[in-house]
Amino acid sequence: MASEAAVPSATAPAVHDREPTALQALRRLESTPRGLTDEEAQARLAATGENVLPETRTASWAGLFVRGLRDPFTTVLLCLGLVSAAVTAWGTAGVILSLVVVSCVLRATGEHRADRSMAALRDLVTTTVTVLRRTDTAPGTPAVPVPAQASWRRTVRSDVRPPRQREIPAAELVPGDVIRLAPGDLVPADVRLLRARGLTVHQSALTGESAPVAKDALDAPEASGGTGPFDQAHLCFQGSTVASGSGTALVLETGARTRFARAHGTRARREPSAFDRSVHGISWVLIRFMLLTPPLVLMANAALRGRGLETLPFAVAVAVGLTPEMLPVIVTTCLARGATLLARAHGVIVKRLPALHDLGAVDVLCVDKTGTLTQDRPVVERALDGGGAAAPDVLDWAAAGAWWTLQLADLPAPDALDEALLDAAVGAWDAYEGVAALPFDPVHGIATAVVRGRLGTHTLLVRGAPEAVLGRCALEPAERERLLALAAREADDGLRLLAVATADRPAHTRPYTPADARGLVFRGFVTFRDALAPTAARALRDLAALGVSVRVLTGDHPGTAARACRDLGLDPGAVRTAGAADERDATVVARCTAEDKARIVAALRAAGHTVGFLGDGVNDVPALRAADVGVAPRDAVAVARESADVVLAYKDLTAIDQAVTAGRRSSGNIAAYLRVTLSSNLGNVVAMLAAGLLLPFLPMLPAQVLAQNLCFDAAQLAFAHDRPARRELRRPTVLRPRDFLRYITGFGVVNAVADLATFAVLAFALYGPDALDDEVVFHSAWFTENLLTQALVMVLLRSGRTRAEGRAGGPVGRAATVLAAVGLLLPLTPLGSLLGLSALPVAYYPLLAAVLALYAIALRVLRVRYERPPGAARGAARQP
Repeated sequence: MASEAAVPSATAPAVHDREPTALQALRRLESTPRGLTDEEAQARLAATGENVLPETRTASWAGLFVRGLRDPFTTVLLCLGLVSAAVTAWGTAGVILSLVVVSCVLRATGEHRADRSMAALRDLVTTTVTVLRRTDTAPGTPAVPVPAQASWRRTVRSDVRPPRQREIPAAELVPGDVIRLAPGDLVPADVRLLRARGLTVHQSALTGESAPVAKDALDAPEASGGTGPFDQAHLCFQGSTVASGSGTALVLETGARTRFARAHGTRARREPSAFDRSVHGISWVLIRFMLLTPPLVLMANAALRGRGLETLPFAVAVAVGLTPEMLPVIVTTCLARGATLLARAHGVIVKRLPALHDLGAVDVLCVDKTGTLTQDRPVVERALDGGGAAAPDVLDWAAAGAWWTLQLADLPAPDALDEALLDAAVGAWDAYEGVAALPFDPVHGIATAVVRGRLGTHTLLVRGAPEAVLGRCALEPAERERLLALAAREADDGLRLLAVATADRPAHTRPYTPADARGLVFRGFVTFRDALAPTAARALRDLAALGVSVRVLTGDHPGTAARACRDLGLDPGAVRTAGAADERDATVVARCTAEDKARIVAALRAAGHTVGFLGDGVNDVPALRAADVGVAPRDAVAVARESADVVLAYKDLTAIDQAVTAGRRSSGNIAAYLRVTLSSNLGNVVAMLAAGLLLPFLPMLPAQVLAQNLCFDAAQLAFAHDRPARRELRRPTVLRPRDFLRYITGFGVVNAVADLATFAVLAFALYGPDALDDEVVFHSAWFTENLLTQALVMVLLRSGRTRAEGRAGGPVGRAATVLAAVGLLLPLTPLGSLLGLSALPVAYYPLLAAVLALYAIALRVLRVRYERPPGAARGAARQP
């Protein structure tokens, strides 16, 4: 049926790809070059739906909250909370479950805010289109019945009014509409050209090719020289932009049936990101420790002290003590704070909070060339004659031709190459008087301006593709081949060429045609290069200083990409084309399709890299989804913005540099928190297990363990507001489970030794003249010592700025001071009495100070040894 033919499947080739003539397309859609009537358009709109992309469903706040509960860290805390409730440790259970709720609320609120920002961006984009529509005739006009092939093909009016141009929302377009295209217009649907005049379109959002592509309404698609749908000169696709010229086109497909929409709907399951892998690994390390701790405590106390299930609350409290209860809150607060600052200062929207950590961990950034390293416009490099020497006159002839073509051919705007000529040779046209002009014709490949020459003559200024212009010049075959070889060498060096030729003709009044451009005198070439993005060179240097390697994946010519890199100071090395065996290791990979980019990104991730991808087109969507973190600018096509994790205010590597730095600040604070809390907690747990076996009583009451954990956790909220040292920002910050295990084991042992040394201090202090309750004093002394050692760990193991960098203590230093004060003063207060604490003997404090001094020296020495390996690469490998 005709209606079925009009809606190709997502996998089969579209019917319009196989239609050689415009007449066949008009017949299939039962339309005419005059367009549809209002009644027909309304019927088709009801049947086919609006011309909009399939909506990407945005999760509600409640959905985001539930998703946060599936975070591995949060799951661990939930399990501990339930176990605490099972052993009637209601205080512990209440605190843990409260922390879970706070973490999930913060995360859901931050991501929901980002979703609202994305919705606001979508609302800013309102597109209209110029369409030909015919109004219905007066009532009573007979209608001619048509066989019921489709619900919107019921009747055809035998008499309707002439068509009129009107502006309508692009969402109201239907198959069979006839539209007008002009420079700057977005192609609103998949269309077939009916007429075209000098029409070129940018297809970079679909193919990655930066140069405009010539389009024509020819009925023989094979003349376009390509086999793929984007190579067909008679077809334009949704997502393209008109660069120059004008055209009239028939709408073939709208809405979900366009190629653009089918790319939007192709969603492969996303692989876990760097943050997901890190969190999963560290969570399993903690789970193993926590599963082992309670049974060990129970068995040891039962075997050596004859204690039974009465030690179960203490065993659970020890497991809780090992767990970084504040981790979900700290992680969410760090990431949310970093995302908020990025949005306020730089207009960067972080749609998925863990993506900020992934930005901080990125060590390979893949980018397209156009719009990132270069601007989407050419500039003149130089003009040269047939021998390769500089020839300023050639540039003047070309600029004069561009000027008079623009003036006399009634073009709304010059094309990109002509605009570059006019910028490079301002006023070159003043010496000429224009007579006529023939704008660029994709069929002939040339543009011609006619100016007055000597008395009674006209001079033709012809410019165009080297093959087309040289084919019209009076040259010997060998000379023509030599000039073509010269043009090929310039093209291989990354330049685009425009050949320039002239001819004198007797003045006449008849219209000029392309046939007059014969027997030309070749004058030379004008070469063009891509205009470099003004901030790209500095951004590349800054990214290199941050340890981020930039890879260029582009659909452009290898020479064009290599030249842009060299001009920016980025060594392109050996440029590879997509599909090469060593494409993964190349700095520049050219001729990339969407699938090629995604494959290279996946290969880099499989090799152990954390990969970011910056893209803005439909052809970038698979790579955006394949990367650890996908980044798109605000003006990217909608499908690219929806697929990205981070949306920039503008497409600029400088913004990436700022986002990477923000990600490293957040990740550095999270890593510092993990180092401090896991080292301290592991040392305390080991010491408690040993004390439980050596003492005739529990080393600390469950309520005291909980109070100690609450004090320590509250102090560590300061890590969310700390500023890491500059050295922490010079390398990718990856949370590596093995490195964390090695780190916390070393520092945890030192902490346990300090705790056990406290036993000796207590033994010396308690054998004095005062008769004290040994158990109460022991609990109080160890409570104080634990909080003081934890305060020392916060200060000595933090990664914050040093005094030389202008911020020695910062929020972490102040929080550690408060924590130490609590440890010293709480046993003296009524609250301390409720917890079973009491004042300590005076002799205890100087001995404790000696233990703490030795502990601080040991921490400092161990940290220096740990950070000894120099170099960013090795440092990154040791970053826990």
